[in-house]
Amino acid sequence: MAEYREVTCILCPNACQLGVHFDRDKRKITDLENSRCKRGMKYAMVEIFDPRRSVMTVVPIESKFWKVTSVLTAKPVPKDKIFDVYNEIKKVRLKAPVKRGDVLIPNVCNLGVDVIITRTVKE
Repeated sequence: MAEYREVTCILCPNACQLGVHFDRDKRKITDLENSRCKRGMKYAMVEIFDPRRSVMTVVPIESKFWKVTSVLTAKPVPKDKIFDVYNEIKKVRLKAPVKRGDVLIPNVCNLGVDVIITRTVKE
């Protein structure tokens, strides 16, 4: 069944407003409108059939100077799993010291993606 959706491509500074005609059953884009570069088709494929987002948040930390520290997923996760990832992160409490790049949760929700700490907190 043919469908139509508009998406804004974010892969380059053009920010093309893509008009995407697609067949969800066949996982195929039948027509792409307003793409000013070659990357638009790839972006549309991912955004229509497998949308993913990076998850960024903060977690509580016992520290002399900080109450929270920031974390994010090492790679984007499927959009429909974002709240599952947040719920796993919400369970974590840290104690200083922690280092930027440390893995907080390996393979979160069995997605093959780690949650990493993005700020060093020494004490």
